[in-house]
Amino acid sequence: MAVAAPPLQELPSFPTLPKKRMPAGRPREWYESHNRRLKAMRLAIALLNSGVYRPEQASNRKIRSTAARIGVHPPSDITCRMVRSLIRTDHADRPARG
Repeated sequence: MAVAAPPLQELPSFPTLPKKRMPAGRPREWYESHNRRLKAMRLAIALLNSGVYRPEQASNRKIRSTAARIGVHPPSDITCRMVRSLIRTDHADRPARG
């Protein structure tokens, strides 16, 4: 018998910046990739706020359930990969500052 998962904590609500119009005259692919990057960033922030700090913790299922929770359309596999790349932890490879 499966054990019920603990309820997810409520994500804090932050004020958003006013939306600007997209620049005209760009190819359709530019708009699609731009919107994909924005969606991936929103999802990465929501996952970080909910305690997901490593890419291996962010399965496609987890990312898609987070998307449903914050009111975003379900992301594609490409967007899920982009989300994981945004929360990548490579701090061990970086030299210490100071």
